[in-house]
Amino acid sequence: MHYIVVDLGFGDCGKGTTVDYLCATRDIDTVVRFNGGAQAAHTVVLADGRKHTFAQFGSGSLRPGVRTFLSRFMVVDPLALVTEAAHLLSLGVSDVWSRLSVDRAALISTPYHRSANQAKEVARGAARHGSCGMGVGEAMAYALAYPDDAPRVGDCADLPVLRRKLALLRLRLGVSDGPSIAACLQAFAGFAATVRFVDGFEPAGACVFEGAQGVLLDEWHGFHPHTTWSTTTFANALSLLPPDAEVVRLGVLRTVTTRHGAGPLPTEDGSLDLADPNNPANDWQGAFRFGHFDAPLHRYALDVVGGVDGLVLTHLDLPVDTMCHEYRGGNPLRVGPAGDLERLEVMTRALGSVEPVYGRVGDWVGAVEESLGADVVLESWGPTAEDKKPSGRLTC
Repeated sequence: MHYIVVDLGFGDCGKGTTVDYLCATRDIDTVVRFNGGAQAAHTVVLADGRKHTFAQFGSGSLRPGVRTFLSRFMVVDPLALVTEAAHLLSLGVSDVWSRLSVDRAALISTPYHRSANQAKEVARGAARHGSCGMGVGEAMAYALAYPDDAPRVGDCADLPVLRRKLALLRLRLGVSDGPSIAACLQAFAGFAATVRFVDGFEPAGACVFEGAQGVLLDEWHGFHPHTTWSTTTFANALSLLPPDAEVVRLGVLRTVTTRHGAGPLPTEDGSLDLADPNNPANDWQGAFRFGHFDAPLHRYALDVVGGVDGLVLTHLDLPVDTMCHEYRGGNPLRVGPAGDLERLEVMTRALGSVEPVYGRVGDWVGAVEESLGADVVLESWGPTAEDKKPSGRLTC
């Protein structure tokens, strides 16, 4: 049995703690990362107080023996991996590097991508897209423009090839600051000497496929231009598995609808006295924004992914009791052809003027199940695995 975990919001719904719960309660061999890059921030807290915010390592890494595989769909940042590994080592995960393998075909993100990304976002001024400033989108865009010259993980083991690619990259992006090419080569060579590179993926046991960001930010179906350069649905994960694999598709939601960064949030309410210590304001995305649970938005996300086998409902311990059931006058959200940016921009503008219709919630699980037409199979009443309550398919 394999599990695929995606976020049915704008991200930050609790994918990391869900993955950790599955690794704590199931015989999981590997956590597979199947989209995004080092901009992920999946916080896991153990009952003994240890805490780590996962970016590239799988969120089951605090559990003994659970491995991480970074698939070809990831944008790998080797320098950020070193920093993340250092914190895991400080928490007692002594074998963190030996449990990691990476697909040679995965793109790598460099300091030059990051510099170009940040310069573009600053230049947008008040029209910022909400980028994390980590260079992930820049790496994806560069690979689309120059597929044969885009640096990839396998190039870290072939320094002459990587030197040529880095020189072209720096020239084309117009980056004059940051570390020298020689310094980057030294760091990437160390990465190649430490990490096991593989060609493709064949599951050796049960896997948890850990998504990044959220379906409402999806590159093909999100609200353009406030989207990610990443497929956030189940699609990438399913393509890595055999067609006959037994899979449980889980969609994660929280009892409030949130987003970090610019873009529409119809139910945003500044009077909500809430804070998320794991999502502080930052220079690139701004404040972490809170809104009431937005059922129309999450129904749209469910339509985009083609439904789920179960919902994971997190933050049930928050003191909230309000849900948007519908938009007055009708719902402008419809799933259409993938990548139809003009249609997606129209929906983005429409979300800016919808009028949410609210109702009070007494039983969150029942209200979400009724509104979204899917079963809640895992309730989360706190940050640790011990704070989770399974039902349905997850009680097996």
